[in-house]
Amino acid sequence: MLKVSLRLPRRTPLPARLPALLASVVALSACSLAPKYQVPSTPVAAQYKTVGPWTSAQPADRIDRNGWWKMYGDAQLDDLETRLLANNTDLRAAYAHYAQAQAFVAQVESGLYPTVTASAVPLRQRQSDTAPLRGNGPADYNSVTLGASVKYDLDLWGRVRDSVVAGKDEAQASKADLASVQLSLQVELADSFVRLRGLDQQTDLLNQTVIAFAKALQLTQTLHNSGIVSGLDVSRAQTQLSSAQSQLSQNLAQRALIEHAIAVLVGTSASEFSLPQQTAVIPLPAVPTGLPSTLLQRRPDVAAAERRVAEANAKIGVARAAYFPDITLGLQGGVQSAAYSGLVSAPNLFWAIGPQLVQYVFDGGFRRAQLDAAKAATEEAGERYRSVVLAAFQQVEDNLALLSYLGTALGQQKDAASAAQYSVNLALSQYKQGTVGYLDVVQAQTVELQAELGVLDIQTRQLSANVQLLDALGGGWSSDELAQVAATPALVATATTPATN
Repeated sequence: MLKVSLRLPRRTPLPARLPALLASVVALSACSLAPKYQVPSTPVAAQYKTVGPWTSAQPADRIDRNGWWKMYGDAQLDDLETRLLANNTDLRAAYAHYAQAQAFVAQVESGLYPTVTASAVPLRQRQSDTAPLRGNGPADYNSVTLGASVKYDLDLWGRVRDSVVAGKDEAQASKADLASVQLSLQVELADSFVRLRGLDQQTDLLNQTVIAFAKALQLTQTLHNSGIVSGLDVSRAQTQLSSAQSQLSQNLAQRALIEHAIAVLVGTSASEFSLPQQTAVIPLPAVPTGLPSTLLQRRPDVAAAERRVAEANAKIGVARAAYFPDITLGLQGGVQSAAYSGLVSAPNLFWAIGPQLVQYVFDGGFRRAQLDAAKAATEEAGERYRSVVLAAFQQVEDNLALLSYLGTALGQQKDAASAAQYSVNLALSQYKQGTVGYLDVVQAQTVELQAELGVLDIQTRQLSANVQLLDALGGGWSSDELAQVAATPALVATATTPATN
């Protein structure tokens, strides 16, 4: 049984006793029943396994936080990323979710302060003549009451404070979620853009190929009309030209779909959006990777997972506090009279002050189950955090390996393209001299086209892996972003009138 005894001098007036009473409350309300929080341990390597043409970041956050995509040096990409921040609907939805988390923090923080209410109740009443215990007073009378009340939860066991801590942790996790959504959308846009540019380069190559194959068809028709070659050569030349034209059409179809996806990302109708074809090569930048240990501070999804572990840990304290009495200090007072005149006067004054103690006696195991659930939720959040960390390291290693091996493959593919081009020149020369058939020319040209397309494909995959590496490293984000949960974060640009094409 809990006994609370507050002894004050009898002759001390009530207003003078209140500060001492509140001071006693503050002294009692310094405890928290939540376990001491520790970030779950995770295996962290000393260095990344794969080596390649990238630089070690000193300091770890060398990537531009205000626009990591600018390292690609493309003005069109810069413009699209800016439009994404201003107009993307998924990003706006994520921001609204973060705003809800902030509002919840304000909601739980209100429990740290007294609740003050005021009331005014002017009534005209009539009692029943046959009411029980009906006195000799008038049947009709006025009742005018002006009053106010103050209630304050002493929070001796930290239930409210731990709820506030949990709410702030969730708000920080939501802020990291917002950053994660923003980064994911930016990466999706950058990846789509480099693939679009790769398709533009392939389209340019296929257009040139169609022109070359059309000239080859014209040559074989001329030779056929002169009786030098058979109709089989004409048929082969026509087949080769039609195949190249088909590849070109398929390429344009893929480009259209990617262009439509980019339109949605920047918040524009696909029917009103278009990007001109560009064939300029996007340089492959060196990405500063940093040490593996810095990855835990550079990934917003890792930060969100860690904050949810802290939130679950704080909720253990809330569940434990439910075992102890809930003590609320109440104060109410006002004036009451049957007449409006002279309402605010000493004879009409009433007041009451005193604590309210509520302690459960039997709940059928409800609180025990709540505590068990809170502990299990903390364990679950810890394992999810470790899973996110391990996946983060895997994604970095995956893209480092891709960049390394694709760099080697690109050199080999360029050698293959050079050899194929030499074979085409040789086959055409011998065909004109009549020493080889047109089948040799077709085979050489087909191999050369596929080799050239292979070079462009590897270059695009390299850029895509480079973008994904930036994503795996957290872009330009840092866990310092979570130091404060501000009302208007700098993560999302203020929405303006959608930009026109």
